[in-house]
Amino acid sequence: MSKRDYYEVLGVEKNATKEEIKKAYRKLSKKYHPDINKAPDAAEKFKEVKEAYEALSDDQKRAHYDQFGHTDPNSQGFGGGFGGADFGGGFGFEDIFNSFFGGGGRRNDPNAPRQGADLQYTMTLDFEEAVFGKETEITIPREEECDTCHGTGAKPGTKPDTCPHCHGTGQMNTEQNTPFGKIVNRRVCHYCGGTGKIIKDKCRTCGGSGKVKKRRKIAVKIPAGVDDGQQLRVAGQGEPGINGGPAGDLYVVFHIRRHELFERDGDDIYCEIPITFPQAALGDEIEVPTLHGKVKLKIPAGTQSGTKFRLRGKGVPNVHGYGTGDQHVIANVITPTKLTEKQKQLLREFAEVSGAAPDAQHRSFIDKMKKAFKGD
Repeated sequence: MSKRDYYEVLGVEKNATKEEIKKAYRKLSKKYHPDINKAPDAAEKFKEVKEAYEALSDDQKRAHYDQFGHTDPNSQGFGGGFGGADFGGGFGFEDIFNSFFGGGGRRNDPNAPRQGADLQYTMTLDFEEAVFGKETEITIPREEECDTCHGTGAKPGTKPDTCPHCHGTGQMNTEQNTPFGKIVNRRVCHYCGGTGKIIKDKCRTCGGSGKVKKRRKIAVKIPAGVDDGQQLRVAGQGEPGINGGPAGDLYVVFHIRRHELFERDGDDIYCEIPITFPQAALGDEIEVPTLHGKVKLKIPAGTQSGTKFRLRGKGVPNVHGYGTGDQHVIANVITPTKLTEKQKQLLREFAEVSGAAPDAQHRSFIDKMKKAFKGD
């Protein structure tokens, strides 16, 4: 199946800015995060969104994608199939040559070292933990080399034998005569399962697999500023390698809990602060909570509801070390719902003095309406 266009995946135009791409990614990654969305295809869509963002958020990768799309310009010959088409996942020139002429490429050697599988672990963090980072330990289940047989799968004191059917290659060839000559078909040896070895006396601990399931504690250092949906690569902490190959990697995916007061947008923090009508009208100095402690904020006289104030450097440290974001404080003027008679009378007096009494306002509005429709 061909990949979808990255711009289409994120739902942005091709001339979208970095900020628009980031906002689209944040929205979609939260929508399809497997911890939030339990739909069967959520994990696949989350992976697709992440891949698109990684390509388009990097200037070099984006320029490469805009020029070549999903095609690798460095591919040579028949590496992706005839005419660039993909026949069954990388059926390339070397495979065709081996199939027809019995070539012996090393990449099919069952005893060649291979890297172990990668693992993924989802970690839920509190809002503050994501902002400031922390060091912790996680416990993951993974396959490890059997201590009894040291990964051979054979009973201690014995060793695996070379498969007599495939002679250790892990593959068997069958020849077929055709009008065009002899064709050699290659398939996995069903006697040894492609391993090239036969284990007569299996290890009782691992049953001949050479691996056992264990729960392993791993120290993880979470950098300050990680955001929801981002992941941390812990090199070499995946499944063990095969035939002496390197271990795979562990990918820690972060899910961030919501905060009751703060909201995050990139490296910036937003919060609403309630102020009274007298504070908004006369001005005041108030204390504002931030993730870095309380700070004083001056409210100018005549502040309107929805006015935004910026506290520089009181946001989130950039996860890549590019400074710290800001905190944006939004003033929300609260209208009281329960007033005493004295309070009501004082407000009526205020309205009359300021020329904003309900009757005066109503008459003023009527006069304006008459003037507007005078010619009709």
